[in-house]
This record gives sequence, C-alpha cells and structure tokens, in this order.
Amino acid sequence: MEIEELKEELKKYLKTSRYDHSISVMEVSGQLAEKYHINKEKVMKVALMHDMAKELPFDELKNYIIKNNIYASKMEMRVGVTLHGKVAADMCKKKYGFDYEMCKAISIHTTGKPRMSLLEKIIFIADKIDYTRTYEGVQELRDLAFQDIDSAIVKNIENSIIRNIESNRLILEESIKTRNYILINAKK
Repeated sequence: MEIEELKEELKKYLKTSRYDHSISVMEVSGQLAEKYHINKEKVMKVALMHDMAKELPFDELKNYIIKNNIYASKMEMRVGVTLHGKVAADMCKKKYGFDYEMCKAISIHTTGKPRMSLLEKIIFIADKIDYTRTYEGVQELRDLAFQDIDSAIVKNIENSIIRNIESNRLILEESIKTRNYILINAKK
C-alpha cells in the first residue's frame, strides 16, 4: 500500500491532532532515513502508522492483546503505555502486510529495546522529536538525533526517567535496558 493510501486509512483511527503528530513523525523519519541512508519509503510508512491504535480505550487494547495472543508483560498490561504500539503492529501486519521489522519498530516505539535496528531507532526517536512536540529541550534533542542517533535515544530515555520519577510514575524496565545497552555498546 502506498503512503497516500495509508494516510487515508489512518484518518479512520485518529483524531486530527494525533493524525497531525503521525504526519510529523513521518516527515522527521524521512529526514532521518536520508541522513542515515536507509529505505526512506519503508521508514515513512512505519512512522505514519506507529500510533494507529493510540486512541483505542485501554480495555479494548488489553482485550486485543489477549484475544490475539500478543506478548505483553504484567507491567505493560498494568501501565498500558506500550499496548497501543503492540496492537498497531499487529493491525499493520494483518491489514497492510507490514513485514516483521516494520512491525517490531511499531511495537517498541515507546520504550525501545536493546539491539534496535536502525529502523527501530529512527521510529523511536522521531516519535519524541517530531515538529508537534514543544517540550523544553526538544530542539536540542532534534539536533542531536541528526548528529548521533544513539546519543539522542539515551538522552531521551534519561529525560523520560527523570520526568517519571518526578511524577511518581512507574518506569518500564525495557527503557532502562535500552539505555544501558546503548551505553555499553556505544562506539568509542
């Protein structure tokens, strides 16, 4: 399916503000794909559809996970923040024929994971730095993503951990594992 067709499909699932975010993530991902020399069209399709299940109610996401036998940890099922990615990945596989790598990038775009592919890294960071984002420090993170994507991912995760601690929210261990893996394996 072509990008323009996927855009029309996505409108069925998202409100305007979330749709605009997805378009922006797609644009940033395309720029990062050019910078890091990876298949731009594939990256943009994944970026466009990454949040397609974001507006489904929590109970509906949980039921979809259970009904479709999709792995989610007890913590993920409790916190819920990652479930939309897992559901969107499954929907994209079944409805649009996305391949394993594309689906994995959608599935983990919230927390990351150790040993991320370049596609997964681009989707992860583009979601955090797209042009609809206006939080303090986002421009610094944007600039860093175009210089050293691994450093941008680590910086984003560290900022997120600090915000979660300050807000007394749970921290998913997959994010910590992602950060540690990149730090241990960073190019010296």
